[in-house]
Amino acid sequence: MPCHPARARDLLAKGKAAVFRRAPFTIILIKRANGICQDLILKFDPGSKTTGVALVANFECSDCVIWAAHLKHRGAAIKKTLDQRRALRRGRRSRHTRYRASRFENRTRPSGWLPPSIQSRVDQVARLGLRLSLIAPVTSVAVETVRFDMQKLKNPEISGAAYQQGTLFGYEVREYLLEKWGRKCAYCEKTDIRLEIDHIVPKSSGGTNAVGNLTICCRNCNEKKGNKALQDFLKQPVKVAQILSSSKRTLKDAAAVNASRLAIGEALSVLGKPISYWSGGQTKHNRQKQGFPKEHWLDAACVGDFVSLTIPQEISVLEMTAKGRGSRQKCLVDRFGFPRSAPKAQKRVFGFQTGDLVSATVPSGKKQGHYRGCVAVRATGNFNIQTPCGVIQGIHAKHCVLTQRMDGYSYIHLKEERHFLPGLKAGVSVPSRG
Repeated sequence: MPCHPARARDLLAKGKAAVFRRAPFTIILIKRANGICQDLILKFDPGSKTTGVALVANFECSDCVIWAAHLKHRGAAIKKTLDQRRALRRGRRSRHTRYRASRFENRTRPSGWLPPSIQSRVDQVARLGLRLSLIAPVTSVAVETVRFDMQKLKNPEISGAAYQQGTLFGYEVREYLLEKWGRKCAYCEKTDIRLEIDHIVPKSSGGTNAVGNLTICCRNCNEKKGNKALQDFLKQPVKVAQILSSSKRTLKDAAAVNASRLAIGEALSVLGKPISYWSGGQTKHNRQKQGFPKEHWLDAACVGDFVSLTIPQEISVLEMTAKGRGSRQKCLVDRFGFPRSAPKAQKRVFGFQTGDLVSATVPSGKKQGHYRGCVAVRATGNFNIQTPCGVIQGIHAKHCVLTQRMDGYSYIHLKEERHFLPGLKAGVSVPSRG
C-alpha cells in the first residue's frame, strides 16, 4: 500500500524495508506482521496520445487519490518508422536492383486486428495495469470507454438522413473534391485544365488521406509544392487562411480512441479483476461537480460513480513516456535506402545497454563527482549519462554501477522531484504492503 515519504524513509533506515524498484520508486517490507490494506480501484482514462491513470482508495465516506500518472504513448513514432520502412522498400522495388517481393499480398489479418500504432496503446495500458496489480492491492478496474461521433465532429449541425449518408454519399472522392473546390486549382485558381489531387499537409509531415486533408490543383502547382508546408509554398497569409478554413480538421486522435476503446477493456481482462466500463459524459459530470480542472489523471480519478473525491494537495503526478526497447534496423541508410553505416556489433557494451539507470562515481579528473541517470552506451566504453542537470559526456564504464535495467519508459515527476508516493490528508492511515 502506498505510504507517506516520511514513513518510507523510516522503514528504510530501520532496515524493515528494501528498495524494490528505482523508477518508479517502490519499497517492499522485509518482514510483515498484521497489516491491513484498503481496497484500491485502478482507473484509466484512455487517450490517443496520453492516458490518465489513478489509484483510488475507498474509505468510509469518500474516495481518495493516492497515486496518479500520465502514460504518454509512442503511436506517432511507430507510424513514422513504418512509413519510412515502407517507402524504402518500395523504392528498392522500383530500381534496377535485386527484387524484393512484397509480402503484404500474402498475409491475412486475424480477427480484431489493429494497426501497430494503435495496438501499442492497448499493450502499454495492459502492461501498466499488470505491473500495478502486482505491487499494489488492486481489487477492481474502471475504464472510460468514450466513443466519439465522427459525423458530429465534422459537422455539428448534421441531422436526419444526412447523418446516415455521410460526407461522400453519392460521390466518388475525385468528384467530391471537384465540387468542393469549384473545379479550379486551389492554389493558382486556374480553370479548364487537368487537375490532380494534392495533400494540404504532406504525408511526409504527418498528413493523412482523409478527405479534409485533400484538395485539387494543377500539375505545375503540385510539382512546385512537393512536400512543402502550405505556408512555405504560397507565402500569402490570406490565401492560406482560405484554404485551411475550407479544409477540415483531422480526426486521427478520435479515430484512434474509437478503435482501441473496446480492445483496452479486453486486454485488461487478463488481470482477473472485476472491470467496469463508464462513459465519457459521466466522467465529465463528476469532474465538473467536484470542480477539478481538465487533466488526464484527474479524468481518470473521476471515472465511475462516487459521492466525493479527495485529492491531496502535495500529490506528485508521474509522467511515463514510452520510449521502446531499441530498433530492429540492422544499420543506418541514406535517403535512397542504401546502407551508410556498418551493422550493429552488439546491443550491450561492458554489460550496459542504452536506457539503463546507472550510478557513476568519478574519483578524479575534469568529470570528478557523482552522477545518477539514464545511460547512452558507446562502443568505446565512454558513456553519456542523462541527469536532471543535463547530459554528462565521457563517463567510462568502469565508473558506472547498474541501478535498474531499462524497461522501455522514462519517468518524470511533474510537480516536484519526489521519489516516494505522497501521503494522504491528516487523520487517514495508509499502511504499507509487503
